[in-house]
Formats: sequence, structure tokens, C-alpha cells
Amino acid sequence: NTLCKLFAESESPQNGVIVHSDLLLDYLKKTYPGLYFVSSTTKVLTDFKDFKQELEREDFRFVVPDFRLNKQVEKLNALPQALKDKAEFLCNECCWFGCTERRRCYEAVSRKNLGEVCEHRCTAPGAQEGYRFSKAMRSPGFIGTDDIWQRYLPAGFSQFKIEGRGLGSALVLEFLLYYMTKPEYQLQVREEIYLDNMLDLF
Repeated sequence: NTLCKLFAESESPQNGVIVHSDLLLDYLKKTYPGLYFVSSTTKVLTDFKDFKQELEREDFRFVVPDFRLNKQVEKLNALPQALKDKAEFLCNECCWFGCTERRRCYEAVSRKNLGEVCEHRCTAPGAQEGYRFSKAMRSPGFIGTDDIWQRYLPAGFSQFKIEGRGLGSALVLEFLLYYMTKPEYQLQVREEIYLDNMLDLF
């Protein structure tokens, strides 16, 4: 509530909250009408019809579909522009494309964040390796920079989400270099950060 109150007081830029629960959404709408709302990928919207219905809800400025919908090009391109403007794609998800426990995994993370004891052991192939950007790049749902420039932007999509804020500074740097730095400048940016001792690698 304290954070939402502070965020709601800012007029420019307008702040938003990512939400999963409709109960929480109703509360936030009534209590902090100055905020905008984003439908979370933790809803695991893997059915395109569900995703489209979520896009059609006036409650949300943006909707983040499950990453397995990222490449359903024909259905995505058929959306009206107003709905395309609300679609926000998760680009670099590393989760196994065939995962059936994604919702349980998100719930376990949420419960741990609340301080609850909640154990969930991922049984997906390669789960013991943890996050690997190279593995994410091999996923059928991966959205690379070429995809953004050549497929999504020309089709009218403009919102993209990078996963991994809790993965450590070295990985976050790689995401920022890949998605937000021109290739010819990536090495120079790496060197500046490494040599300035700003990056906590350990």
C-alpha cells in the first residue's frame, strides 16, 4: 500500500502495477485509480482465446501472454491494432517449452516471497542447470532482436518484456547488451563496466 500510494501520486510518468489476482485488481482500482494495470504472465495464458479475451478487458493497459504464444504469428497478426498495442511479449524465457507445472512454479515463488515455506522442485529437462541465456535463445518461444525488427514491429507490436531481474548483475548485463545495445558497441560497454569495477560478478 505504501508503494502504491507513492506511485499513484506521480502524475508523469504514470506508474503501473502487474497483477495476477482479480481480487487485488479490484482493490487497486478503487484505492489507487491513478495507476494503470498489467495482466501478469503468471496467469499462464496458453490458450490464444483466453489471451484475446484478456486483451479485450478494459482493466488492462498491457497483457503478457505465456511465452508459448509468442510465435503464433497468424493469430497474432489477425488481432486489431488496438489489441496489438496491449500485447507485451516475454522475450527471453528459459523455462522448458513443454512445461506443465508453470502455474505451480509461479505460485511457489509467490509464497516464498510472502515468507511461507513452500517447496516446488521443477522436473523439467535441464532444470538443475538454472537459467542460461544460451538455452533461452534455443527455445521455440524466444524473441530475439531480429524477430523484433523484422517480424513484430512491422506487424504492429511494440511492447516487449525482458525476464531476469533476480538472476544476478552479470546476466542482466548480457540481456541489456543483447536487447538494448547495438552489436558494434557491446564490447566497449562491457569493457567500460568491467574496468570501472561496477559489476558485481560474485
